[in-house]
Amino acid sequence: MTKDELVDIVDESENFLEVVSKQEAHKKGLLHKTVIGVVMDSRGRWLLVRQAKHKQDAGQYVSPVGGHVSAGEDNIKALKREAYEEIGLKEDFKYELIGKNIFNRYTIGRQENHLFIVYKIFSDTEPILNGDEDDGYRYFTEEELIKELKENPKLFGDAFHFGVKIFFPHLYL
Repeated sequence: MTKDELVDIVDESENFLEVVSKQEAHKKGLLHKTVIGVVMDSRGRWLLVRQAKHKQDAGQYVSPVGGHVSAGEDNIKALKREAYEEIGLKEDFKYELIGKNIFNRYTIGRQENHLFIVYKIFSDTEPILNGDEDDGYRYFTEEELIKELKENPKLFGDAFHFGVKIFFPHLYL
């Protein structure tokens, strides 16, 4: 993705307001859509990737699929595009919408004000990382996630913590 990628600015109900560049949206803290894919295999394990050094949650584990919805793009098309770009997943995977929530933070010199649209993706396909956004992956059982979130919370990025607390609170026992 280029810095001048266009995104739709939306309100809290996902109603369209205007189109601006992604760079402008981050500079001004304008709300725009981001799809997040939580990937789980048939054994119930969570696939997480470790973010590359230049990314928002550098060196920490996050959901493997996440990215901006381009201007005029359908959320499902964005999910499928991001899944392919980030972990090599073909378009025929199964998924379900988990929910939506606003994630707003200042990081790496910009204001991120994203409407997270979170999906659960079901796949046993071995991930093919793109090499630009991450530097490794790991599968976690729910028991391992519960333990690590409690004992080693800095192992995971802020965006991951946010999503888990909102959509999977049972992992914070």
